[in-house]
Amino acid sequence: MNQIDYTIEPQIIEGNPTQSQVNDAIAKPLETKPTWKYYLALGISVSMLLTGAICLGYTFYYGLGLWGINQPIGWAFDIVNFVFWVGIGHAGTLISAILFLFRQKWRTGIARFAEAMTIFAVMTAGLFPLIHTGRPWLDGYLFPLPNQHHLWVNFTSPLIWDVFAVSTYLTVSFVFWYIGLIPDLAILRDRTKSKVKKIIYSIFSLGWRHSNTHWHHYEMIYLVLAGFATPLVLSVHTIVSFDFAVSILPGWHTTIFPPYFVAGAVFSGFAMVQNVLIVIRKIFDLEHIITLDILEKMNKVMLATGMMVGYAYGMEFFIAWYSGNPLESFVFINRAFGNYAWAYWIMVSCNVIFTQLFWIKKIRRSIIPMFIIGVLVNVGMWFERFVIVVTTTSRDFLPTSWDYFKPTLYDIGILIGSFGLFFTLVILFIRALPVVSISEVKAILPNSQPKHH
Repeated sequence: MNQIDYTIEPQIIEGNPTQSQVNDAIAKPLETKPTWKYYLALGISVSMLLTGAICLGYTFYYGLGLWGINQPIGWAFDIVNFVFWVGIGHAGTLISAILFLFRQKWRTGIARFAEAMTIFAVMTAGLFPLIHTGRPWLDGYLFPLPNQHHLWVNFTSPLIWDVFAVSTYLTVSFVFWYIGLIPDLAILRDRTKSKVKKIIYSIFSLGWRHSNTHWHHYEMIYLVLAGFATPLVLSVHTIVSFDFAVSILPGWHTTIFPPYFVAGAVFSGFAMVQNVLIVIRKIFDLEHIITLDILEKMNKVMLATGMMVGYAYGMEFFIAWYSGNPLESFVFINRAFGNYAWAYWIMVSCNVIFTQLFWIKKIRRSIIPMFIIGVLVNVGMWFERFVIVVTTTSRDFLPTSWDYFKPTLYDIGILIGSFGLFFTLVILFIRALPVVSISEVKAILPNSQPKHH
């Protein structure tokens, strides 16, 4: 006869809160009035967004000549920003799907925000290929739909691969995020006293009643979606890396790009999740749910992926030397010691050198140092994409066409606007939906799921 073992496992949630206390803590941002700090943050992010929108409006009116692009540098901030934001969107699926499949319970405090961040980052990234074409009103032709002009897409173009990969990733990530929200929407529906909110929550909770049948179907579809979303973590940024790897330019035409890009994407995505969650846990008193142990595990992942990125940097130089190709050797020597050496060493310092501080446990568990390192990682990863895109194209096969890229105010304004769009969506999300999964947190409370011998 089976006996129930109520032995308490190592706690992920601090303080042994009751299920009611978990509901109150996570639902607090949705049920209380915003403070002046919230409006200040929203005002700053909207101002950044408007800055980008104004610069984008001028670009649409006058053309891409307002940017710093030249001959031969046709790709610059637009593609750098695209690759950067797609990378930021990778950590969400990794945290939610892969850690769910491996039954890592520490994901519960951060998975919901990571999933939402994926959607916001991919939405931000998707704007840049559309802008980059120079005629955004014709971007509908990137989709292989029947049209009156009988225009068909070029399926051998990496731009088309990006359209399919990013749109598929966004769709699956959105469905995965929404399915996970359904039990929480039902909890909010039962808690709220507002008739309008009750109607909205009732519609989007799809009649959820916390029954055994509902939970059975939910867990089955969530597992299927997690399994389906996991390969997308590898495929999407692999296809993004093909934008460069399938070309014949020295420095791009290399097989290391797919794993190199995937590791870098996870690296920068974890850093962004860590940065925003540190702020959220402080503002909304969620330190007992988004604990230091969870943040420390995220820092360990950043340390591991940072070392992968550093290994890729070293291997690029080794392969350039080992190949015996003078063009390849020149590209990498030029990156490190040429006109853009300042960008290269910012990249190496932020991504490889500073992250080694995470070997020290005290730094891994200290909020301010880990936050600063997380910011530096995102700075370094943006410069990594800048180095890859700009240094390679600035030195073409003909020395007579070499040039130096200088960003204009419009380039910088659109970059600021992309951060404004991302943080505006994040700030609105915090007030609209639970930033932490209520049902998953309650499921890992002590004795919530008794174990049988």
